[in-house]
Amino acid sequence: MNKHLLFLALLCLLSINLLNAQIVINEVDSDTPSTDMEEFIELKTSTPNMSLTGYVVVLYNGSNDASYDAIDLDGYTSDINGIFVIGTTGVTPSPDLLFSSSSNAIQNGADAVAIYSGHASEFPNGTAVTSTNLIDAIVYDTNDSDDAGLLAGLGQTTQYNEGENGNKDTESLQRQSNGTFIAATPTTGLLNDGSGETATTITISTDADVYMEGSTINVTFTSSEAVSEDLTINFTLDNDPFTSADYSGTLSVTILNGNTSASTSITIIDDSENEDIETAVISIVNLDTNYEAYNDNYSITINDNDYTTSNYGTPVNPTYGYVLSTAPDEYYSSIDGLKGAALKTAITTLISTNVHAQTYGDVWTILKEADENPENNNEVWLIYTEQGRSKSLQQGSGSGVGRWNREHIYAQSRGGFKDGTSTRSDGKDVYMESSSSDLNHAHGDAFHLRASDSSENSSRSNEDYGEDTGEYNGPDGNAGSWKGDVARSLFYMALRYDDLSLATGNPSNSTVGELGDLNYLLTWDKEDKPDDFEMHRNNVIYTWQNNRNPFIDLPDLVDYVYGDKQDQPYNVSTDVADMHVSKVAIYPNPASDQINLTDLKSGDKVDIYSITGAIVASQLYNNDAINISSLKDGFYFIKVNNIFYGKFLKK
Repeated sequence: MNKHLLFLALLCLLSINLLNAQIVINEVDSDTPSTDMEEFIELKTSTPNMSLTGYVVVLYNGSNDASYDAIDLDGYTSDINGIFVIGTTGVTPSPDLLFSSSSNAIQNGADAVAIYSGHASEFPNGTAVTSTNLIDAIVYDTNDSDDAGLLAGLGQTTQYNEGENGNKDTESLQRQSNGTFIAATPTTGLLNDGSGETATTITISTDADVYMEGSTINVTFTSSEAVSEDLTINFTLDNDPFTSADYSGTLSVTILNGNTSASTSITIIDDSENEDIETAVISIVNLDTNYEAYNDNYSITINDNDYTTSNYGTPVNPTYGYVLSTAPDEYYSSIDGLKGAALKTAITTLISTNVHAQTYGDVWTILKEADENPENNNEVWLIYTEQGRSKSLQQGSGSGVGRWNREHIYAQSRGGFKDGTSTRSDGKDVYMESSSSDLNHAHGDAFHLRASDSSENSSRSNEDYGEDTGEYNGPDGNAGSWKGDVARSLFYMALRYDDLSLATGNPSNSTVGELGDLNYLLTWDKEDKPDDFEMHRNNVIYTWQNNRNPFIDLPDLVDYVYGDKQDQPYNVSTDVADMHVSKVAIYPNPASDQINLTDLKSGDKVDIYSITGAIVASQLYNNDAINISSLKDGFYFIKVNNIFYGKFLKK
């Protein structure tokens, strides 16, 4: 009985502390459209312009009921309405304090936000939830189950759902006068009931959001109402490594009395250095206190015209043999000699053991390397539309037109793993252990995620792949350079995850755990063999996930798993022996009379094909140069032991 009385007494003290709090959580928006660049936490103080020194905001992860971020409020004050906003870069009006991450800063739930009397140093990441020195808290979700641990640890009885109206991406949780929360249209920087004073805002705009070296940026500052006296606005552009050495111009404008805007021009210096892609950030300095920045820290992208290229081709102009597999020796030894179900089980074990599963947020970084355009390393190569696009045109919270995003080859809704991992990027060295039963990890598995034109991604939707009515066959006029890649991604997925499979035919788009059309996928795999671009992807993803797609490394494996050789043992040594052609180089190229092929073995079968696919020469390699003098001028392809790997120009 005494223990119960003690618990009730502590609970009463905690309740009194919360009721008398001078600072409360006023609004939380944890889930916003696309890449979550508009997330924020809004605090409200009991008096205007109140000092926030001595307070800390702590964010808790419901998966382990421990902290994942802590933000000191020392040196800050609330505004004339008692409001203070912590947010990401896309929040408007501009937050008083930015999260260290520009997007995905607040996890979607079930999670929690709490205010304490204290400092961030007291809450290193992984700190267990606590009520000690607690001022206020909210436990929230986006259509998730209640988290009993967070509720108990923070003395809360209600977990609030940002998606209660079915609009989790466009509504926030807002405190009401009775202390409860409802989901409604965000009121960032304002009192939730619509009262209070509103400030005159200054909005930054430019004539574009992406610029090339040598071009001019026209920057305009616009007031929400005419100024009553001259208003000078100073700003900076520097954002390491973009510095004052990269531009020229005046970083100041004056809006004249009675006017609403003023502009200035900044010239980007065209130098000879390859600086890749840089971001300039327009930040207003010491704005007059009678005004409020609406979209401060305005980012623009600078593309360098001194880009680099790779030594291999794009999928529409493929090369073979320039990119070597980085699979360790004996990597595939565990599947040698097996057939049928035993072979499939062994592959599943191989690609699902000791895996470093990454988050969906990390996939942006992975794709910028794995899907890099070989012809311009400042771009990614887009699947389906078969074109390059600047890495900087990653889709944010706005329109996807002209942008690129992350395409799930095995559609999320068809796989049953939608939103299965965090949208937060935490880097290569932070990962989740995974097995074939961890279906949610498919959400961030880069082997079936590709850079895609945002609009075309939407057009594909969750359709099965194939060439029949109702199946996805790409945009009109596409060359099909992506089809084999898609097939091998799906071959991998159906073995990597226990709950995924491939179907013959075109199952309903509402079918979960099954995707088609296997018949077409097998054909596409034969017609579009793994090239250097795909091997590069395999190697890059291996450094992140610690597993590989065997159908890229071992092109003939598909026949033994899904094709007409399922009743035959798979001999790794034979396929690996054929893999030695990946080291072949053709020289000279172009050539007139003869070509040399390096690192072939005596007896290797060499076939030369015309651009139309007809065999024009065939011989067994005998360590000598190959005579091509009788061939007509033009491009030719070479196959060694029935594996395509390169081409040359006869002239």
